[in-house]
Amino acid sequence: MQMHSVRYTLRRELMSQTMKRKLSTEATAAWIRLMRVPSRVLDCVEQDLKKAGYPPLAWYDALLELSRAPSGELRPVELERQMLIPQYSTSRLIDKLVDEGLAARRECKIDKRGQFVEITEAGRELQKRMWSAYSAAIEKHVGSKLSDAEAARLCGLLDRLGCSCADAKGEAKAEAKSETKPAPPRDGVPAR
Repeated sequence: MQMHSVRYTLRRELMSQTMKRKLSTEATAAWIRLMRVPSRVLDCVEQDLKKAGYPPLAWYDALLELSRAPSGELRPVELERQMLIPQYSTSRLIDKLVDEGLAARRECKIDKRGQFVEITEAGRELQKRMWSAYSAAIEKHVGSKLSDAEAARLCGLLDRLGCSCADAKGEAKAEAKSETKPAPPRDGVPAR
């Protein structure tokens, strides 16, 4: 009991000190850039995929997650959680993938009301083909503008804001390997 109250008191003091600090113009400028840059870079990557004749990046993201899943299938809610890009209309995205023959819906044998989305062979092939254009776009819009040391430093700064770039390193390696086989699951959860 006593340890709990000490932690609570320390947490309150830390929060109080944090709240007393005034917002600096530099922190505000950093916030503005953090809000603007991702959408601008994503727009550029989307344009490069479109120029290469590929569907939107959300398709790649969904297909990649399905290909990484242990048996190539996920429940729609799991797919939405796994995706890098926020997907507010996952059900419409799944409809499009199914209509194009890139994924299939499958009824859950245990829970007849539930369903799985499963990647098809055509979906695996498209995801692999799209990676060449996607990786080139990442290099063009991020890699060519930052040295490896700068990219590592940026990851460190983003880590302090709650984005673990250590996971991103593993993801990048897994992306390259996914051309041959899906990443193995960790503790029953696919690599992310």
